Amino acid sequence: MAHEFSIHPALDNGIQPGADDFAGGTLVCHCPQNPVKVRVDAQSAHNHACGCTKCWKPKGALFSVVAVVPRDKVRVTEQGEKLRVVDPKATIQRHACSQCGVHLFGRIENSAHPFYGLDFIHTELSPDQGWSAPQFAAFVSSIIESGTDPSLMGEVRARLKGLGLEPYDCLSPALMDAIATHVAKASGALKG
Repeated sequence: MAHEFSIHPALDNGIQPGADDFAGGTLVCHCPQNPVKVRVDAQSAHNHACGCTKCWKPKGALFSVVAVVPRDKVRVTEQGEKLRVVDPKATIQRHACSQCGVHLFGRIENSAHPFYGLDFIHTELSPDQGWSAPQFAAFVSSIIESGTDPSLMGEVRARLKGLGLEPYDCLSPALMDAIATHVAKASGALKG
């Protein structure tokens, strides 16, 4: 018997391709009046479906859709006083609207972290078309921690693959290699 579930509203009916010449847009929280707005002056990279328990997900979705952009290309343009860090102890400092709860961007403050200098964004918060398309699914097993029945995982992985998103229980191999390279250089195991 097939179960009905939403991977994510922006993915359930297929993935929209990005535009090669896209140079950024504005992210907007869900407040109907005086929304927080964040300008991103860059195309997103490493866009993916994420099943972790920390990322903001739309109501009913099993996954978030999250990408990275250079930190210096992100600036709050309206209602910044409404932003609050969700968990000050987390590696990624997720800045969310204190009224609607939407995460506008996540920032790593630890300069020794492999992803320092990149901010995490939810491109679905932008009315602008052309953001990079999701390329894989990360932390797939983590949706169980959010309450998904483990017996559905085969169907979830099949749906992800059907959308063209390879499911991983960590990050994609390219991102895991980048992390390991950063750690190896920092420890001296790799030179350069």
